[in-house]
Amino acid sequence: MKKIVVLGGSGFVGRQIVHKLSAEGYQIKVIARCREDAKHLTLLPGVQVEECDVFFESAFNRAIRGCDAVINLIGILHESGRNTFERIHVELPRRVGQACRTQGVPRLLHMSALQAALNAPSVYLRSKAAGEAAVLEGANGAPQVTFFRPSVIFGRGDSFINLFARLVKALPVVALAKPQARFQPVFVDDVARAFVASLSLAETINQGYSLCGPNIYTLRELVQYVADTLSLKRQIIGLNDRLSHLQAWVLECLPVKLMTRDNLRSMHVDSVCGCPFPRVFNITPTPLEAEVPNYVGEAGLQQTYIRFRRTAGR
Repeated sequence: MKKIVVLGGSGFVGRQIVHKLSAEGYQIKVIARCREDAKHLTLLPGVQVEECDVFFESAFNRAIRGCDAVINLIGILHESGRNTFERIHVELPRRVGQACRTQGVPRLLHMSALQAALNAPSVYLRSKAAGEAAVLEGANGAPQVTFFRPSVIFGRGDSFINLFARLVKALPVVALAKPQARFQPVFVDDVARAFVASLSLAETINQGYSLCGPNIYTLRELVQYVADTLSLKRQIIGLNDRLSHLQAWVLECLPVKLMTRDNLRSMHVDSVCGCPFPRVFNITPTPLEAEVPNYVGEAGLQQTYIRFRRTAGR
């Protein structure tokens, strides 16, 4: 396999995957809704960026024609306007599966989510489970599909650890919803390596893999760790279920959503694997403590720079 199409290649995980595919000598086409968002990737060997609306069937079919595999990383944490969980997590994967089958693409790698289930407490997790079924329905046995279900993903530029960093730097007291919710964060580099490795591992065909890091933390422990890493003394107040729901409702109404009630419902199930990192990938998962001190607190400056570049059209 040499020709790979990546959907969502300009995103947090997508950038890492594209870098690794390029380093392995693949020819990569990054499909982007706006070419400006991904044009920096064209500096990598073997990478081209094509602007295409993945919901425009004929254009998308042309974009993936002749490729050996499609990697679908497109997903959202919050609904906004037309971008609903149903449209992005269910309808889009079905279309991708159908397009791959129509164009004879042999492999499809799909990003799902840990604890995705049709009876999950949140719409997000239910839509991710429905999306897996939609992929299989659209593909109908061709292409061969591999699913990845990571816990929360951390790494330079993430929206998880860096959100906590912004909060503890801005607030002397942090009121924390669902403080005992448990997570098993996985390093973005490990996730990217698993995706790339699966392209050459026949045993990953028609399989699904839960991806987690080596350690489990409560939400309170994660926020406290970030504060300690930044050498900031902060009081963390855990909210009960009623106050957690109220906080999520208030934050949901803000122009920039830090949390929604659906996010809160997702935390009703622990985002932990209960099993080691899949042996087939031969990866020793990276602990949070080995990477977070190298980047925590940098995301604010990085995102500001990205916004300036987009405004300037560069």
